[in-house]
Amino acid sequence: QVHLVESGGGLVQPGGSLRLSCAGSGMIFSMYTMRWYRQAPGSQRDLVAIISPGGATNYAESVKGRFTISRDNAENLVYLRMNSLEPEDTAVYLCNGQEISPPYRNYWGQGTQVTVSS
Repeated sequence: QVHLVESGGGLVQPGGSLRLSCAGSGMIFSMYTMRWYRQAPGSQRDLVAIISPGGATNYAESVKGRFTISRDNAENLVYLRMNSLEPEDTAVYLCNGQEISPPYRNYWGQGTQVTVSS
């Protein structure tokens, strides 16, 4: 059974940094595209960053140049390094894994809260 567990969230001042981690289990990690999403209260869930099994990345415009997604397939881990954090980055951050072959199943973690406030 596939499980994704996020960690690393917390309270940080504007301009600060955090690194989120997502640990996968019950899966062949290199067979999944991994994504980070975020959801603020009263808002839709937005895609933040995506990384392919081979390490190709893409980012939402709002985080380009500030956030970096990376992965370690040997350790079943995906990371989101967040720099220059802004109050608008406050949200629950969720890890998503999707199979790269049919039936392209999706799996979600439970999320980790990031709060950017002085």
